[in-house]
Amino acid sequence: MPIQTKICGLTTPGAVRAAVEGGAAFAGFVFYPRSPRHLQPETAAMLASLVPPTIKKVAVMVNPSDMAVREVTTLLQADYLQLHGDEIPERVKEIRKKFRGGIIKAVTVRNSDDVAAALAYREVADMLLFDARAPETPGNLPGGNGLRFDWELLRGRKFDLPWMLSGGLNAENIAEAVAITGARIVDVSSGVESAPGVKDPALIKGFLGAAAKIP
Repeated sequence: MPIQTKICGLTTPGAVRAAVEGGAAFAGFVFYPRSPRHLQPETAAMLASLVPPTIKKVAVMVNPSDMAVREVTTLLQADYLQLHGDEIPERVKEIRKKFRGGIIKAVTVRNSDDVAAALAYREVADMLLFDARAPETPGNLPGGNGLRFDWELLRGRKFDLPWMLSGGLNAENIAEAVAITGARIVDVSSGVESAPGVKDPALIKGFLGAAAKIP
């Protein structure tokens, strides 16, 4: 099966078109005010209208309220809700009851214990996403920091759910990342940006092209 890709943090029509034309499987839209990729409702609706049904739309949120989940996912007509905060399994289960689409639970990784902690979500999420844990200093975002974790932590690991690899990926290292981890779905944000929050269509094209070459 070819590698599937998610371009996350899309903010402009040009970036969306590059993702669509390049063959991305998922288009991610961020709803988190602290992020440089945060979208206002009007912009989100406009960008979502450019995504064909063949590409899954993902709303990325951090510790959202029920009301926020309802408003954002309805606005975006999202296929998936990505929870990228500190949501415990019980909270993910609550949200899943209220959201008709799939749930992607992001798990931030620094060591093997973090990878093992992902097992707690196997009955409440539809997909996992492994991302690098940000340093515990003020101002850091929960994701989209361009950091990678030790990919060896995922070598040979099997999970009950589909999963994505994220964190520090770009066109130059995606083949290595897949070879080490065995990932079949990859997620990129800062690795296709010319500046924080500014997607570069050429970098998107390059990343998707590199992914398409992986057996």
